[in-house]
Formats: sequence, structure tokens, C-alpha cells
Amino acid sequence: MERFGAARDLVLGYVHALNAIDEAMKVAIPSLERLADVVGLARSRRISRSDHIGTYSYKVHGAGCRFVSDNGTEVDVDFAADGSEIFDLWRLRGYGLSLPEPLDLTDQDIRSAVQSLQPLLSEVQPGWFSVAN
Repeated sequence: MERFGAARDLVLGYVHALNAIDEAMKVAIPSLERLADVVGLARSRRISRSDHIGTYSYKVHGAGCRFVSDNGTEVDVDFAADGSEIFDLWRLRGYGLSLPEPLDLTDQDIRSAVQSLQPLLSEVQPGWFSVAN
């Protein structure tokens, strides 16, 4: 597969995985209104900072959380002040490297793919992206 197509598939795969994690966490924690609430629940000690829920393990860090599926695929995401999910090229690249068949793409390949996916994705601050509402 050409690099651009692979990069585009990687970005779409990350977004799909993030949506799957959001759904799984809401099923596991009924009080969860949005994925960003995991950070608040961990800070208030209502859930552990790291645990295994369903088919994911998670670890809350700084402004975000790292999720790892049972197959080893990693989705690391930060949360903006409004609770929206944001990610950068480093997080997308880490996702690609963690896939069962790792994808090692350059930041430029990934950036081109992200730009091609606007308006699905928007750049919320330089180098940080979010799925558009």
C-alpha cells in the first residue's frame, strides 16, 4: 500500500479505536458521560489511575489516558479543557507502531493524512487534532 493510503488508514484506525474505547468505557462505567471523565474519576479516587476494564487496560496520565487493547494496540489521548479528545502526531505514530502489523510512518506522512481528512478532523491548536463534532 502506498504511504499516503497507509497513513490515512492509520489515522482512521486511531479514530475508530478511540470511538470503540469510548463505547466500552461507557458500558463499563455507567456514570461516564464522556471519555475525559476517566481523568476526573481517577483524580477523585472513584476509579484507579490504572486498571483493566473489558478488553482494555488504561493508565491515566497528566491531561490524558493511555488505553491498551488485549491485542496490544495502544491509543494514547489527551483531553482539552472542554473535555474533547485531542491527539498529536506522536500519539498517532505510537498507535501505528503498536498495531499487530506495525506501521512505521513519518510525521510528514501522518500530517498529510490528517490534513486530507479535514473537516472530519480539525487542528485545535498547532500540532494537536480533534475529531470534529
